[in-house]
Amino acid sequence: MPDALTIVPPGRPLRGRVAPPGSKSITNRALLLGALARGTSRLTGALKSDDTHHMANALRAMGVGVQEPDATGFTVTGTGRLRAPAAPLFLGNAGTATRFLTAAAALADGRVVLTGDAHMQKRPIAPLIAALRSLGVAAEAPTGCPPVTVQGRGGFDGDAVTIDAGLSSQYVSALLMLAACGRHPVTVALAGDAIGARGYIDLTCAAMRSFGATVEQQDNATWLVQPGGYAARDFHIEPDASAATYLWAAEMLTGGAIDIGAAPEAFTQPDARAHALILQLPHLPAEIDGSQMQDAVPTLAVLAAFNDTPVRFVGIANLRVKECDRISALATELSRLVPGMAVEDGDDLVVTPMPVGRFRPARIETYGDHRIAMALALAGLRVPGVTILDPGCVAKTYPDYWRDLGLLGVVLQPAT
Repeated sequence: MPDALTIVPPGRPLRGRVAPPGSKSITNRALLLGALARGTSRLTGALKSDDTHHMANALRAMGVGVQEPDATGFTVTGTGRLRAPAAPLFLGNAGTATRFLTAAAALADGRVVLTGDAHMQKRPIAPLIAALRSLGVAAEAPTGCPPVTVQGRGGFDGDAVTIDAGLSSQYVSALLMLAACGRHPVTVALAGDAIGARGYIDLTCAAMRSFGATVEQQDNATWLVQPGGYAARDFHIEPDASAATYLWAAEMLTGGAIDIGAAPEAFTQPDARAHALILQLPHLPAEIDGSQMQDAVPTLAVLAAFNDTPVRFVGIANLRVKECDRISALATELSRLVPGMAVEDGDDLVVTPMPVGRFRPARIETYGDHRIAMALALAGLRVPGVTILDPGCVAKTYPDYWRDLGLLGVVLQPAT
């Protein structure tokens, strides 16, 4: 992969069929649940990317058998227990793996240290640490971010936990998946109403039930999880909805027809809600609430640059604690195309579209963030001279992104 790629506007509708990879969110949930189950689970349709490889490698280090029989499959053999790893678990910038394994480390038979790259060491995890402590789990993260140390005791005795999920729904998902391995029924409750991307909690509960757990949502802010652990099973993973948003957007920006092999209504992931908005280009609404489809916001923000009227994105404060500060990144990088086109207003992002004739060539900084790279590349479908720096960062969730654009007829030129 070159250090930079320049997208050549195709000048014609993009047509063809490309299949987005399997869901990152579901793959990492299924890997962990299979690891906590007794027996062998076969996962199909899975994503093979940096994030899921970090999860698989960490599980291997904790005594789980994880094999990869083909390009989209994992075979996971667990004993219902986890072993303390011999060395710290390095998880790159994989938020799902880091948060899920921080909770699961309570089930290990000794000390577990979880760390990541420089970006991961800036992503908050203190609310999850506080929640684990309330369950009697010995856990600490001195900076409030990784590295994390958990002293696993093979289980836990707590029966109720309250979690502040204002920064991430992943905290709730981590606790729910741990709760099924408790010694008693566990009540998981939200502290307040604020929660990022609630739909991902529904995704977690569905996956837990698929692996034999009993989890009941008692009200809008409370779940009851019964003990009993998980059972091995064969499990198919649907395509990644966040990845699909780039292909849906490419179709709209070029007036093309791209078959991704799955209908929008077939997705269970929250980001699939973005499809209905994407179809409205160039008449996107004046205000878009991104709180329940956070990973689709970069895609929608780039589309807003080609809308007929300005768009304000609200409910997106959590984007500041993703792989980078995505609100700031989007404002900065869109404004390289037309100065002032995107601005931060508190924790909102306001994008004011400009005539394409006012756009100028730009070298787009990606901040090591796969979603900034993939979303801003979409602008290059209409604007000459858009160059994406560090294009290899897409390997985090969509390693074949550039190949798939090429299959659709987009010319990508290595740049310096």
